[in-house]
Order: sequence, then C-alpha cells, then structure tokens
Amino acid sequence: MLIQLPRLTNSLRGPFDVDQAYLQRKLILQNHKPRNSASSVDESELARKIVHRWEEASPEVRQAYKQFIGAVVELIDREVPSEEFREVALTVYRLFGGEEEASDRNIAEKRPELQKLLGHAVSDGHLRKAASLARRLFALQPAGHEKALVSEGYLNESSENVEFGVDLVFQPPSRFLVDIPLEDVLVEENNASSSSHHEGWYGLHDFTPEYAASDGGRFNLTWLRGACDRIIGKSTSQLSRDKLALAICQVLDSDKPGEEIAGDLLDIVGDSAFETVQDLISHRKELVDCIHHGLFVLKSEKTSSTSQSRMPSYGTQVTVQTESEKQIDKLRRKEEKRNRRGAEHGAEGDLSSVNFSSLLQASENKRPFDDMIGSGQVAVSALPQGTVRKHYKGYEEVIIPPTAAAQMKPGEKLIEIRELDDFAQAAFRGYKSLNRIQSRIFQTVYYTNENILVCAPTGAGKTNIAMISILHEIGQHFKDGYLHKDEFKIVYVAPMKALAAEVTSTFSHRLSPLNMTVKELTGDMQLSKNELEETQMIVTTPEKWDVITRKSSDMSLSMLVKLLIIDEVHLLNDDRGPVIEALVARTLRQVAQFLRVNPDAGLFFFDSSYRPVPLAQQYIGISEQNFAARNELLNEICYKKVVASLRQGHQAMVFVHSRKDTAKTAQKLKEVLKSRNKDLVELFSFAVGVHHAGMLRADRGLTERLFSDGLLKVLVCTATLAWGVNLPAHTVVIKGTQLYDPKAGGWRDLGMLDVMQIFGRAGRPQFDKSGEGIIITSHDKLAYYLRLLTCQLPIESQFISSLKDNLNAEVALGTVTNVKEACAWLGYTYLFIRMRINPLAYGIGWDEVIADPSLSLKQRAFVTDAARALDNAKMMRFDEKSGNFYCTELGRIASHFYIQYSSVETYNDMLRRHMNDSEVIDMVAHSSEFENIVVREEEQNELEMLARNRASYLVRLYISRGSIDTFSLVSDAAYISASLARIMRALFEICLRKGWCEMTLFMLEYCKAVDRQIWPQQHPLRHFDKDISSEILRKLEERGADLDRLQDMQEKDIGALIRYAPGGRVVKQYLGYFPWIQLSATVSPITRTVLKVDLLLKPDFIWKDRFHGTALRWWILVEDTENDHIYHSELFTLTKRMAKGEPQKLSFTVPIFEPHPPQYYIHAVSDSWLQAEAFYTISFQNLALPEIHTSHTELLDLKPLPVGALGNITYEALYKFSHFNPIQTQAFHVLYHTDNNVLLGAPTGSGKTISAELAMLRLFNTQPDMKVIYIAPLKAIVRERMNDWRKGLVSQLGKEMVEMTGDYTPDLMALLSADIIISTPEKWDGISRNWHSRNYVKKVGLMILDEIHLLGADRGPILEVIVSRMRYISSQTERAVRFVGLSTALANASDLADWLGVGEIGLFNFKPSVRPVPLEGYPGKFYCPRMNSMNKPSYAAICTHSPTKPVLIFVSSRRQTRLTAFDLIQFAASDELPRQFLSMTEEALQMVLSQVTDQNLRHTLQFGIGLHHAGLNDKDRSLVEELFANNKIQAFLCHLKPSYLIYYHFLTIACVPCPTLC
Repeated sequence: MLIQLPRLTNSLRGPFDVDQAYLQRKLILQNHKPRNSASSVDESELARKIVHRWEEASPEVRQAYKQFIGAVVELIDREVPSEEFREVALTVYRLFGGEEEASDRNIAEKRPELQKLLGHAVSDGHLRKAASLARRLFALQPAGHEKALVSEGYLNESSENVEFGVDLVFQPPSRFLVDIPLEDVLVEENNASSSSHHEGWYGLHDFTPEYAASDGGRFNLTWLRGACDRIIGKSTSQLSRDKLALAICQVLDSDKPGEEIAGDLLDIVGDSAFETVQDLISHRKELVDCIHHGLFVLKSEKTSSTSQSRMPSYGTQVTVQTESEKQIDKLRRKEEKRNRRGAEHGAEGDLSSVNFSSLLQASENKRPFDDMIGSGQVAVSALPQGTVRKHYKGYEEVIIPPTAAAQMKPGEKLIEIRELDDFAQAAFRGYKSLNRIQSRIFQTVYYTNENILVCAPTGAGKTNIAMISILHEIGQHFKDGYLHKDEFKIVYVAPMKALAAEVTSTFSHRLSPLNMTVKELTGDMQLSKNELEETQMIVTTPEKWDVITRKSSDMSLSMLVKLLIIDEVHLLNDDRGPVIEALVARTLRQVAQFLRVNPDAGLFFFDSSYRPVPLAQQYIGISEQNFAARNELLNEICYKKVVASLRQGHQAMVFVHSRKDTAKTAQKLKEVLKSRNKDLVELFSFAVGVHHAGMLRADRGLTERLFSDGLLKVLVCTATLAWGVNLPAHTVVIKGTQLYDPKAGGWRDLGMLDVMQIFGRAGRPQFDKSGEGIIITSHDKLAYYLRLLTCQLPIESQFISSLKDNLNAEVALGTVTNVKEACAWLGYTYLFIRMRINPLAYGIGWDEVIADPSLSLKQRAFVTDAARALDNAKMMRFDEKSGNFYCTELGRIASHFYIQYSSVETYNDMLRRHMNDSEVIDMVAHSSEFENIVVREEEQNELEMLARNRASYLVRLYISRGSIDTFSLVSDAAYISASLARIMRALFEICLRKGWCEMTLFMLEYCKAVDRQIWPQQHPLRHFDKDISSEILRKLEERGADLDRLQDMQEKDIGALIRYAPGGRVVKQYLGYFPWIQLSATVSPITRTVLKVDLLLKPDFIWKDRFHGTALRWWILVEDTENDHIYHSELFTLTKRMAKGEPQKLSFTVPIFEPHPPQYYIHAVSDSWLQAEAFYTISFQNLALPEIHTSHTELLDLKPLPVGALGNITYEALYKFSHFNPIQTQAFHVLYHTDNNVLLGAPTGSGKTISAELAMLRLFNTQPDMKVIYIAPLKAIVRERMNDWRKGLVSQLGKEMVEMTGDYTPDLMALLSADIIISTPEKWDGISRNWHSRNYVKKVGLMILDEIHLLGADRGPILEVIVSRMRYISSQTERAVRFVGLSTALANASDLADWLGVGEIGLFNFKPSVRPVPLEGYPGKFYCPRMNSMNKPSYAAICTHSPTKPVLIFVSSRRQTRLTAFDLIQFAASDELPRQFLSMTEEALQMVLSQVTDQNLRHTLQFGIGLHHAGLNDKDRSLVEELFANNKIQAFLCHLKPSYLIYYHFLTIACVPCPTLC
C-alpha cells in the first residue's frame, strides 16, 4: 500500500509562509457565507435534493414540491427533528416518485419499508396522497433528472455544518509515496478507529493524554527501546540505548514541522536506520501519546493532578483567529518554551530531567482511555474503578458500576430529631434522625449564620438541608414563645415551575405546625400585594424573582429577605445562569467565592458514595450513520435495557422528549416483545403506561398511582415527570438526547440539569440497594455526557452574554450609579470569579492577564463597553468624563418588562410615530426574543400564506385563536404567547413616554388584543364570548352594529337585526355589563401657559365580579390631536366600591402653548377592555387667560444700603450684618419712609422677613401706640417668629408680643398691652369678627401677611375674609391700616395688588431668579416610583455637589426621614467614610447624645445626620436645629410638612445644593 514518505529536508521545496496562508484562509472563511436552510424555504437543501435545478424550477414544480412536503407532514403526524423529516421525505420520493403508476399493490409492497423508518403505522389515505404527489412531482421534472438524486449514503450525510475547506482531499505527490505491507495499515486503522471517539475529549491541550488503544499494537515506548537496541547494534553511536531513546522522544515531542523532525531524526540515528525513521514518523502520534501519558503519570505521583492549567497550550488542529489572537498565540508560545519545566503545565514536563526507564515504566501503566476522561479547562480525572467500555456493531457502551456507600468515620454519628428545638421537631414529624449528609452539616446550618454551598448527589436529601436552614431562620425570630412573622421573608429559588409547585406543596405541609405560610410565585401563580405581605416563604423561579427585585416598588419585599435558597446552583453553566448571577449580586451581594462561602466552614462536597441508593450508569453512543438504521438501533437498545431490568423483577422508566414519542415508544416496545419474547408479551400488554403533560390530570394521576403500586412495570414519559412528581424506579432510560426548544428555534441537546434530575429518579430508597441510569445518545455526544455526569465539566459563567441587560436593570433600580459602583457590582458575580481563574474562556488574552493580574482594567472595560452600548440604545445616559450613569425612561421600561437590549435596538430602528397593523406585528416579530423562530421544511404547507417571517404569522395566529397541527409550530406559538404580552406592554409604555398620541392608543389596543385574544376590529362583545354564542357575535359584526348603536336600540330591534329574537335580550343584558364611563371637567388657567383640570369620572355600568374582578384600570390621557402629542397621562384604578359611590375627582395640570390649538381631548381608555373609552373636549374658544406679559420688577443695580440708613442706633443694633441685600435696598424707601401698602413678591431666601421688620420700625417711629398684626399661615411659622423676635426685636426695643394660635390664647390684658400680635388666619378671623367690642382690633396700624400666595390654596378664603374685614374696619374707624403682603414671585401680582390697595409705587414682584444666594438645581435623571429608590441618587448628589457643605433633604413622611437616614449611613459606610457628615469630637458628641431622647435621632446623630419632624419633642428639635446651624452635622432630613420649622436656618445656609424633593 502507498503511504507518504517523510520529507527529509526543506531545501527541496520553496519557502512556505504559514502566516500568509493562515491570513488567506481566514479571508476565504470570512467571505464564505453558508446557506441557512432553516431560514428560507426557497433555499432548502431538501428541495435541491428532490427537484433538479431547484433555482431554475418553474412555479408549477415549486407548487407541486410544496404540496408533496405537506403530504409528508401529514404522513409523519408528529414532531421530528429536521434531519428525520428530510430522511422521510427523500425515502417517500425514492419509493413512489418513479415512472410506474402508484397502484395499491405497489403501495402495499413499499409500505413496510416506510413504516420501519417512521416507527409507526401510516394511514392508507395519507400514503396514497403522498405517493400520488411524489409521482406528480416526478412527472413535472425533465427526463433523466433522477440521476441528480444522489445515493442514499450521500443523502444521509449532512454537510450543512461542515466548515468550508475541511473536507478537501489531499493526495501527496507520487515521489513521496512508498509501498508498505497492508497488515501494518490495518493495525494502524484499528488503532485509529478505536480512539476516534476520544478526539472530542483530548483535542484541546497538547499535553493531555490523547492515547490510542495500542495494547495490541507494536508502536509504543517498548518498541522504541527495541528499535534503539537495533540502531546501536548496527552503528557506532556514542549514545547509550536509553539516552538515544530519550533524544528521539525529545525530537518527536517538539513543535517543529514534520520535515524538520524527519531531518533531526536522521541526524540522530544515521542514514542506515531510514526504515526506523519512516516508522517513527508514521506512528509519531502513538509514540507522543505514550510520552505524554508517561510524563502525566510521573507528575501525578509528585503533585495532585487536580490543579487547573493556567497557561495555554496547543493542539495541531487548524483554528480561525483574529489578528489580536494571533499575537497572543505568539506570546503564549514564548511563555510555554520559557516555562517548559513549570509545574503549572499539568501533564507536561521536561524530558531532559527524566530517565527513559522511568518514563517507559510510567507509560505502561493503565491506558488513560480505560479510566480517564476530560480536557479543556479541567484537569484529567479518572472514571470510577471498574468502568467497562464495550464496542458493538453500530454503538459503544460505557458501564460505570455503582459507587459503594462510604463507611461511617470514627466519631461520626447521625443527628437524632429529638436533639432539635421543640418547634423544629414539628417540621420533621415521622423522621427519627437526619441522614449522613444532613448530620455532617447540621452544626453549621442550624447554629451559625454562615453562607453555605452544598454539593451532593441528587436524592441525597438536600431538601432537608434547606429545611434545617429555614428552621434556623425561624428560630431567630422566635421571641417570648411568639414567632414575629413580619420580620423576615425566606425565598426559595427553584429552577422550574414544576419543581416550584412540588417544593411549595412539601414545605407547606411540613411547616404548617409552625403556622408558616408558603406560597408559589411563578409565571403561573401570581400573588397580590397583601398575599406577599402575609407570606413568610416564597417559592419562585430565577426569572420571576429577578423581575420582582428589578422593580424598586418591591424593594420593601427584598429588604425583608433574610434567607435565600438557590436550588440547583449549577444552573450557572446554563443559558439561565446570568439570571442567578444577577439575583445573588443584587439581592444580597454577600452570597464557594461567588456565594461568599467560607471554604473552611460553609463549603461541603459529597461524592456519589453518599448517594442513598448507589447508581449504576450506562452511557451508550450510537455511531451508526444511516438514519433508518440508527433509529432502529435506538429502539432495539432501549428494548434490551428495559427487558434486562424486567427480568430482574424491577420497574423501568423510559424518558423521551415529546408527547407523541411516549405512545410511539411504548408501542414499539410491545411490537418488539411480541416478536422476540413470548413470555413477557402478556405482562407487557398490561404493564406499559405513558405519561406526559398533554394528558388529562386524572389520567396522569391514575398512571402515577398504578406505577407507584407496581401494577405498571414500564412507564414511557417526558421529562416533566422527573421534575413535577417524585416517582422513582429502579431503572431509568433516557432514549435520545435531542429535544425541541422553541427559544433556540430548533432541536438541542438535553441539558445537564435535566439529565441529573432524571437520573435522580433511579433507585427507590425503600426497596432497592442500587439504581440504574442509562442514557442512549449519538456517539459524538458520548464524551460530553460522560464528562458532564462525572462532574468534570467546569461551571463557566454565561453572564457576559447578558451583561448589558443586567447592568441596565441595576441602573434602573438605582443600585449602580457610576462605573466604580458597576465594577464593584460585577465583582459580586460568578463571572468575575471565573475570569480570574480561567481568563481565556472569556476572551481575555494572556498579555492582558500579565499586564493586569487583578483584571480590574478588564472589568472596567466590560462595564464601559456595556454602558456605551446602552447609551447608544438610549437605555441610559453615560457621562464618560465623570463615569456617571443616568437611567432613561427607555431603560426603565426595558428593565421592568424584561426586554432584551437587542430588542430595544430593534424598536429604536423600527418604531415610528405612524405605523399600521402589519408593520407593528412585523416589528414585534423581529424582537430578539423570537430571533430563532424560523421556517422549517415540514411547516411550509401550513405556512403557505406566510411571506417571510414565521414569528409574525404566529403572533397573528395567537390573537386569532387559530389551531395548529405541526408540533414545532405549537411549541413556538406557546413560547411566543408567553412573551408577547410583556413586549406589547413595553412598546405601549415607550410610545406613551414619547407622547405619541395615535401610536399610544394603537399599542394599547394591541396590548388588550393580546391579553384577550380579540382583534381590535372585532366586536367588543366578544369579551363575553363564553356567554354570547359565536353566531350572534358573527351576525353583529356582519351588520356593523357598534356599541353606540346597540345602546340606543331596544331588545326587539336587536333581535330583528340579528334575526334571532331571544338574542336581543342577551345582547342588551351584556351591554349593561360593558364598562362605560362618563367624563366631565372644569378648566381653570393658573398662568397663561398652565391649565388646571378637575376631572369627574362617573361609571355607568353594572359591576359584576365575574367580568370586572375587584378593580378596573383606566388610562387618563390629555391629547392634542393637531400636534399628535399627549400632555398628561395617569393610570386611574376604579374599584367596585368607587363604582357604586359618588363620581371620582381627579385634578392635574397640563401645559398650553401659543398659538392655542382649537381643543384638547381628555380620553379615558380602559386598560383591559377593547373599545371601552370615553372622551371629553376642552375647548379654548372662550377660555379667559391671564394677561400676556406678567410685569416683573427689575432688580436695579443699586449700591447696597448700609444698616446706618435706619438713622437709629437702637435699630441698627438689631442686625448683625453691615448692609441690606439688593431686594431690601430697592424696597427700603417705600417700606421705611412711607406708609404705602406694599406687596413684596420675591423668592424664598430673599430676606422678606427683614423687609417686614422695616415696615414695623416705620410704625414704631410714627405711631408707637398702634399695633402690628403678623399673620402666618402655619403654627410652626408663628412659633419660629416668636422665638426669633423674642431674642432680638422685642427685647432690644422694649416691646410686648403675644402669640395667638390654637395652642395658646392670651388674656385680654396681654392683648391690650401687646405691640406685636402674631396669629394664624383662623384665630384672627375669630377675634376680628367682634371688632366693635374689641378695641385692640381697632388699634391695628400695620397688618403683615406672610406667604400670601397661599390665597389660592385651601385656606385662601380665610385670608381673603380677614383682609377684606380689616380694610372695612379701617374705613369705618377712619384709622389707616397699612397692609404689607409677603409672597413668592407671582404670575398675577397686579390683581393681588389691586385687592390689597397697593399702588404702583408699593408693588415689588421680582423674578424667581433674583435670589441673593444663587440656587443651582441638579435635576434627578432617574425614575423613582418609591422613595427608597431615591436614596442612592440623593447620596450621589451630596457627594458630587456638596461633599463638605450643609445639605437639606426633604422627604414625604416621618418614617421616610428615618429610612433615608439609615440608607445614607449605609452608603457612607460602604465608601469607608461612615462619619463623613459629622464635624465634632467624640466627647462633644457623647454629651449631645446624652441629651437626646428619640432613639432614631440618637443613632443618626452619631453619623452626622439629623432628623426633623413633628414627632420629635421640642427639646430634641431645638437641639438638632442648633447642631445643623452650627455646622456640627452636615445632613439634615426633614419631613416636608413641618419644613417651615427650619425656616430661619434654611435662609441662613450659605450654599444649599438641590434638595431631593419627593
């Protein structure tokens, strides 16, 4: 036989540039675009195989082909992978697509072959139809086209996924070929074939033992030693035999090309040993494997083989690399050469330091493929002892024996239940003791608060470990024999809804003695807010808990979580892994490293020897290439395994991956048995059951009971049984590992979680001493499942794939506000742990690791790249200079509705102000959630009307409630329906935030259409389709009878309209249940650009709980249809009680612009009922608006007046400052030198109180016997003014002052002698009513009205009355009363001035911008539906804008002052500056704290944060005000309502950053 000779030298050939060849190949690969047969029916590979020159085929041929494919779909009548479908279609065409007529006899002869392929009987009708259409398709094609149909062997080969260029055949030139004996080649081929299945395991690292089965072969290190003996015998070599052998090993193991190696070998052994060199080159692979194995064994004797390889290494395969990867490769090669002796190279070592004898002895140890497996990123690890590998025709079998139970260690004992606390024993009723695993970890779980990671086999009792941790938590809240259930929440995160239901049921039952409420919270089971509050333990799925914690309105819930249990945490390796990472990072940020487990105290690893029932495992890989034969072999192996189990008296469960496959497999087992095993036929006919989610619940329950009782011996079921029901069997068979996944848009391999859960059902603890798990898969997947289930696949993070989405969620939540915080957050993820251990898996080059060992720069790069992408998608704003993140409405919507970043990009591109139905559905279908839903060959008949996008068709089909036959379409439709509602709601919110009037209403209609599965154009009475017949509804639609028309008609008229008299009464009855609402509104202009709207909503329908539930939600929109804009929107909830009571009033403001539009529309639209809406028109025709130009007083550029302008030394001593401010300077003359009435409108902080004092001093100068009455709107201001003037004005001028509030009423003598009376409007109103008999009222010379702008508020009428009364008194007594009004800047100051009698000279109405101390605003760019979410941005604002100066923070309630203060303390502590707001010594602080009575205030003051609200006593309040005024504390939190208490200090603050007003 001819084989290639070794190339002796490079001089015979021209130079070959490897880098250039690599770049050229890379270019070819990039330019090569493989066809995607799944995405286009026209480009189908199957069509090309059946139809000659498919691209040029006529429309008639194409139509015939589509009809033929449709017939094949009907023939199969079940779900199949695309490969199987193509095989069936080709077989049908081959059998019946000939020139002969498809007669009954012909069909009958060929039917068995087809049935054998399908695995079930086919109906005559379907077969005839398929045969007829195959014949027709054949006839339409040109003569001789059948030659284009390739042989069956070729057809079975799938070339879709083959990389371009890998299947080229290279033939070496004849001058390099020599003839060698054929038997040598046979030996080589046998070796190669037996090792072929290891290529998937060992192809990645060159030092990994890629060892051929050479037990019976001649090329190993023993052969090499013999060859060296012969060489030394024939030559005069100076080297000894072992040194020569070692030198040859070093050459063979080098990285040099084959030609150089051949040359080096000839140099070592001489020309006389040419044949030996030939053998060395031909069998280099086997020899190098022996060398590596020997080195591996030698190394493992010195050091543990479990350490992970950090430095990269190389195989000889060709790879496609980027330019940067190529540079990294060069760097790594240098590193590898430098560190050849390094221990970190795993199995690799330095041959020069090894003697050949020890290497030979080590290499002859047990072959690695007999007991080892692994590669990639994990160290090679042995399979259990006793593992057997068997080869059969068409398949290979690996049998792993059960692991013997580990012996009890000295001192190890089982914990008895009676050792637990009394309350804990109630949860373990029926148990005598814990098992070994539970006993081992009991001390840590039950008596400490350690975070814990438990790794143990399925069925080892991990549920009870969770129970122990729950009981520990419950014990911490048992006080005085009472369980404080409102103090804690426990969250149990289960991987699947079915498992969540099982866990809920189990824990509900076991915790019921403790009166604990356990509830399920999944997509199927929603909980109301009250139910959540009453629940102590929530069982949920990762996605659902992620959604809950993303919404800041639910933060109070997540803050109560004291225990988080994550079941099946190895899901991190799954595509759902990022959700778990986000959960842990967000929920606790403290949960081995990722879970923040202490390896010494909280990490427990139990191997399979701790399994209660030892598990024997069989892994079968089918290598048969022919599809039909492979299918037959699958059934045959399954049959053999089931029968073997039955013969031993055991039960067996066969897991398949589709509902129809359950019945098909059970049927196949029966057929096989009838023909082969007569003894078991009778048993089987009564003892085979099927179980899947599509069966009726009663039927499923019956099957489970029969199997549990042992009446059924074999149960064929889908994987749902492994999750939802605890139903074990001795033998478990997984038949095939391909299942349909609509998310992936096709068939995927069974995941690790499913396989482990199914294997967990093998073995019944009470009956079996061992269980048996069998998995039958394809040969190429055998290695994968072996590694998977022998725990040798490392769990890698998938977080980077969804980094953008999770970063956006954190920014929307307010927990991450800048790059620094984002890096810290990323540090809590499993990604960060793994990228430091295994950087190459995350695209981190070795040069980056060397330059940045902590990977902080890479971490920052990940965050920055994600932030830039989110900024480009408008999901947040990223300020690259400061590194700050600001959430946008779009980002908040995406987070709350769980919309992927790529979907938002799609909507940014495709969403427009005006779109029609088909454009909207097409846009939704382009969402990344549906990107894998593509058209397959077997569906094209059913999708005949579909143009391109399969998802858009399924959206339409879902809303139309259409029926589907094809399984993959059913699965995809279910997947789409699960995501469609939230996507539609997100799009509605996006349009609403953009203010698009038409598109918002359009999207809301489609949201309701998806929720109700009713098209917007259909009759709205279809809401009652369960009560009104479809015939009546159809007739109403045909007659065009809309709701308004039906409302005006009588019963008999409606009956006549639909030509069915009784139907008229039914329609009229349900019209009364349809939600109608009546609107009326009053509009009052506040300014020329702002309107206040008071809207009344009156429900006009009969409330029925069955249709309306407990509440109906209505969107209130104010629309400007001319400009297509929404100026106001709010969601109004109408409850049943409100519907039966008075009309509901809503008040809001809307802007109005010049030129005025003709009208605005107030539009009330139901959130859930189609066409339930009401309009109200606001016309601007006769609307009287304030004057166009509001006259503001210009602030003149005057020289500030000195205090000496008062001309009175006593008066000058009242003020600590030297000059009046600009506003006081400008009003000084009118206030101090005239008796004119004054209206002073100026911003808060302008010194208006001192201006009022000037008017008082004028009265004391001119009319000392007259009184000053000061009207303050709040008691708090009265008290503040009393305290202020008592210290200065009153004491220094010798005046008398009294307070008149509801709390204090002076006697008559005090009032008569008082010079200054400070009162609230209500008190002065009561006194001044009897002014005739009260002289002190008549003696008022000056009336100061503070905060007179409150005239327009609720207390305005009283102010109006007292001013009018005082002016009347003045006219009656002929004593002039001077009025001084103090206000903020006003829009209609002239109207107020006219009423107060203020002339032009006394009117000062300054602009809001004229504050003496400029006020800078830093508007929050974050969404804050709850106060809690604002605390983090508030802290960030303080650090950015006022790190050292005083800060006032206003909040909305007393409780919130405390909560916000605690959060600020926490944020400061996390920045390692816990006392950054405190500016006093420890001794001074302790003295202050000793005087404080309020516990919360005492706590916050230790950190420099003061609290201020009406709940504090006067002493505490004064103390905290004084501390803040003297800059002893920096942060001051006040409840909004009593904020006037700190009025004085607020005015004297030098620099006030924008308070976070809520």
